Amino acid sequence: MSSPDRKLEARGSNADQIEYWNGDAGEKWARHQDRLDAMLAPFSGAVLSLASVKPGERIMDIGCGCGATTFDLTAAAGPSGRALGADISAPMIARAKERAAALGSSAEFLLADAASHDFAPGSFDILASRFGIMFFEKPVAAFTHLRGTLAPGGRTAFVCWRAFRDNAWAALPLMAAMPHLPPQEPPVPGAPGPFAFDEAVRFRGVLTEAGFGSIEIEPFDAELTLGAGAEPVETALHQSLEIGPLSRAMKELPEASRGAISDAVRKVLEANLKDGAVRLPGAVWLVSAKA
Repeated sequence: MSSPDRKLEARGSNADQIEYWNGDAGEKWARHQDRLDAMLAPFSGAVLSLASVKPGERIMDIGCGCGATTFDLTAAAGPSGRALGADISAPMIARAKERAAALGSSAEFLLADAASHDFAPGSFDILASRFGIMFFEKPVAAFTHLRGTLAPGGRTAFVCWRAFRDNAWAALPLMAAMPHLPPQEPPVPGAPGPFAFDEAVRFRGVLTEAGFGSIEIEPFDAELTLGAGAEPVETALHQSLEIGPLSRAMKELPEASRGAISDAVRKVLEANLKDGAVRLPGAVWLVSAKA
């Protein structure tokens, strides 16, 4: 494995997110990259279709993670184009660079906070993101900064989660675990996190205030495969407990509680096993806009 990038200094408005994604969360996403890319493949394809990349175009993939969408965007842009993946997570950027070397891809990767990094004005024709734009502490400022990186006529292709209740892949395991969890603080609407832009009206307002125009926000739904192969339920269970909203809620719980949660979530996943795979609905917004 290539030597890891140095961790970003956790300062500024996104300090909490930098700290989080350079800890266990980033390590887990890097470790389970293959499985997560397979689960999120329908939304990777949706981003690529929405971006409609032309040969020679320059793209930034915001919050690129381990690089799945960056590789697709690089291929679409061709030899005369360029795709740069930017992320605050050193473990995931290290994994992306390792994959690029193995694939022989010309995709570029940068450990940076896209919300504030000093890109040259007009550096990109497209800003793309698969679930990388919901974690800004100050979203209007972040998107204003990002709009400045676009060339005249530049455009966006974003995908972000809709409401938690509409995303059974996350909601069902957490609801099954609730009787065994301590009281949970109600989520703060619009706070940085996976469901920060669950309301299209709010997201449209953020982009408008940041100076974007021609904003289109459309729903898109797909089934996500949480587990398949020889042990689909156990695979889905491991993923549900290790990554996502439930994993955060389970931190520092005693072993007895963790065992009860595991049993409860397993039952829910078994109920959604069909044709050798555990699949649950996912619901997102597809977001396009112009500079």
